[in-house]
Amino acid sequence: MNDDKAIGMLSALAQQTRFSVFRMLMRSGEAGMPAGKIAARLDIPQNTLSAHLSVLSNAGLVGARREGRSLIYSVRLNDTRDFMGYLVNDCCNGHPEICAISMTESKCSA
Repeated sequence: MNDDKAIGMLSALAQQTRFSVFRMLMRSGEAGMPAGKIAARLDIPQNTLSAHLSVLSNAGLVGARREGRSLIYSVRLNDTRDFMGYLVNDCCNGHPEICAISMTESKCSA
C-alpha cells in the first residue's frame, strides 16, 4: 500500500452510491452479490451501477467472479484490510493498537 493507492481508494468511496455499494458488499461477505440484486436494492439503473462498480474495481476495493451468466461482486477483503491498516498505521505515534480498530481474522475472514 502507498499513498497513491490509498488516495485512489478514498476517492472511489467518496461518492454516496459507491459508498453504499461498498457497505452492502461488506455485509454480504465472501458470498458477494450479483449486480442485478445490488441495483434493485439500491434502486439504481444497472448501467449506472456498472459505472460505479468499475470505479470501485479499478480502485482495488471490489472484484467480480462469473457464476453462470451472472457476475457476482464482492469486496476484496485482503486489500480492504491493508487499506484500513495503512490508514491507521501512524495512529497515536506509531501505535495503531491504541486506535482500537479490530481487523483480526476472527472478525473478518479473508
